[in-house]
Amino acid sequence: MTRPDMVIFDCDGVIVDSETITNLLLQEELICRGLDLPLAEIERTFVGGTMQTVAEKAKAKGADLPDNWVAYFYERMYEALAKGTPLIAGIEAVMDRLDAAGIPYAVGSNGSLEKMAITLGQHKELHARLKDHLYSAHSVGIAKPEPGMFLLTAKDYGIAPERCAVVDDSPMGCIAARRAGMRGMGFAEHDDGTRLAAEGAEVFHRMADLPGLLGL
Repeated sequence: MTRPDMVIFDCDGVIVDSETITNLLLQEELICRGLDLPLAEIERTFVGGTMQTVAEKAKAKGADLPDNWVAYFYERMYEALAKGTPLIAGIEAVMDRLDAAGIPYAVGSNGSLEKMAITLGQHKELHARLKDHLYSAHSVGIAKPEPGMFLLTAKDYGIAPERCAVVDDSPMGCIAARRAGMRGMGFAEHDDGTRLAAEGAEVFHRMADLPGLLGL
């Protein structure tokens, strides 16, 4: 397939390896709130959504969450991530290839700008590349799986949606890419990617393989 004119990356689990930290913390927190779930179910149920949707789903499963839980958990999560959030192996090389090809890229995340500042900010060179190209559902007001954040990003860069590729590791992001009419690249580092493929994404398992898949 011909190379895209733009690439939109998710942040958590695609650029920074933050989801393991967050999921373990969430598991611990929900146990304290009366909901004991295995880590695999935590990942399957909550990854890719906003913290508000996490709270809603957790309550529906029986968690006893106070009204201020989302703000409370954000504080705990930011503190944990600030202690050290590594990059996904190979992501900087992918961006090097995009730079060499003259292809612009941006980040479209359901996470907050504050969260991205904490995780990306630990990696100064990468953060310098991305800091003016960050789109958050919190500031845009549209969260995945709705396509609006991706469509706004493409519009801001003057690029047609069908000429964009989205790299995401969650079904939510892959649904949003499909709804936006964009090529979905499903990054499945830890499983077979069945849930991503079910949403129309092209599944890959190593970030080092992405440039070839994009025709770079």
